[in-house]
Amino acid sequence: MTARVLYIEDNMDNRVLVRRVLGASDYPLHLEEASNAAEGISLAKGNRPDLILMDLSMPDVDGLTATRQIRSMPELASVPIIALTANVMGADREKTLEAGCSGYIGKPIDVDKFPAELMAYLNRN
Repeated sequence: MTARVLYIEDNMDNRVLVRRVLGASDYPLHLEEASNAAEGISLAKGNRPDLILMDLSMPDVDGLTATRQIRSMPELASVPIIALTANVMGADREKTLEAGCSGYIGKPIDVDKFPAELMAYLNRN
């Protein structure tokens, strides 16, 4: 079965990189993309992804706020949300977990390990 992954990220270059990495992998992953938090929340409600990748630094609504909004929706409460961010300090990691993220992957991503990291989160459920 193909897992549906929603990537909420305002930076086009980052979305292109993730799209290419996942597209070249052997894992059964289908990527949907949102360029801002509002669009991402709407897509999550409408399509209930199996996993959400969340950029934390977006201009309209930051990823922590978007994560809290998604976590408040009963139909999305169990969907893993993985913070994908360049903010890699210990305090940043704690903030992501407190906001409701299931995990944390630092940027720049390791393109060789990234698909397997996502599958590990998917297989936890």
